[in-house]
Amino acid sequence: MLLNTFLNSSFDIKRAREETIACNDIIHFNNAGSSLMPTPVSKALHEYLNKEELIGGYETQDLYVESLNNIYSSAAKLLNCRLDEIAFVENATRAWDMAFYSFKFNPGDKILTTIAEYGSNVIAYLQQAKRFGVEVVFVPNDEFGQLDVSALSNMIDDKVKLISITHIPTGGGLVNPAKTIGEIANAASIPYILDACQSVGHLHIDVQEIGCDVLCITGRKYLRGPRGTGLLFVRKSLLDELQPPMLDQHAAELISPTEYIIRSDSKRFENWEQYCAGKYALGVAIDYALSWNLDEIQKRIYLLADNLRLKLSQVDGVHLTDEGVEKCGIITFTSDQLEPVAIKQALSAHQINVSISSGSGNLVSFEKRGIKEVVRASVHYFNTEQEIDRFVDVLMKTLISC
Repeated sequence: MLLNTFLNSSFDIKRAREETIACNDIIHFNNAGSSLMPTPVSKALHEYLNKEELIGGYETQDLYVESLNNIYSSAAKLLNCRLDEIAFVENATRAWDMAFYSFKFNPGDKILTTIAEYGSNVIAYLQQAKRFGVEVVFVPNDEFGQLDVSALSNMIDDKVKLISITHIPTGGGLVNPAKTIGEIANAASIPYILDACQSVGHLHIDVQEIGCDVLCITGRKYLRGPRGTGLLFVRKSLLDELQPPMLDQHAAELISPTEYIIRSDSKRFENWEQYCAGKYALGVAIDYALSWNLDEIQKRIYLLADNLRLKLSQVDGVHLTDEGVEKCGIITFTSDQLEPVAIKQALSAHQINVSISSGSGNLVSFEKRGIKEVVRASVHYFNTEQEIDRFVDVLMKTLISC
């Protein structure tokens, strides 16, 4: 009853779907891969590109300089941080890399991370382990499958130089306890990186409340921005300790033939050359997300996801694979009858979009759980109960017919 009461409440689903034109033709449950741009964001992207076509790239940048800078104030409002703590980067992975590779390690230092860590991050840890003799330590999960905060606390010693976790993993619906991890990290004065690629725009994220020192964001997922865009938050108090692995004349200033000065804000992690149309559109996407109320977005996504999980749990041969105490808008499952790829193809034939999580993206977690790949259905606030019913109906008929 509570579910239906909320989903039929004052949330303006009519507006959400009118401003998401693809809703007329498809059911998009691939928002953790790349969501659908709303009309205002798409218009902003095309407007900028059209202007570049008409007057030139540099000239368009000059014309839109105020709008391009809007992204910093909008992102600061989104995350509850300072404007000078935000950098625009071409994607979340590169944003994360620029921060992570700025940390200096010595032989014997430890990096603590989670079993559900994103594969690209693990590769980076292992590369630095080979270079500098760093030890990469996977903190055990608790009985619910999320990072065990008691184990994390007990693993803290003077060799731990970094705590780095993925907030919401790519291959499941769990939400790691980021705030509690932040309390442990801050109490021990250990820098804390949070990969929030799948949580910003999905959950209400406040970096002051969480206590992370670094946070990375992608534009294409729950923020509903264009691909090829990302953001990096680096806390001001940590900036002077971090020298980016790459610099250019935007990140630093050449003051003599032998000297340069690194800029004092987080833009030291940026490049001079940027995807300006994407930057402009991402700023619009952030403002658009803020216009909906982030708490209401999270509530709607969670309730839609609970509804989908409940209905999938009643389908013969379907096994939900989400872990965690708190489960988000990403729903993962397997089937006794069909492999995930075959399920994805069958759903696609009915204009239903999902994705597959497999390979190295969640390798450490999947190996421990004996999983090779899963179907990933990820909902957003513009999705509906009717779409969930259609999704489950098509899935059931597909499984029965095979």
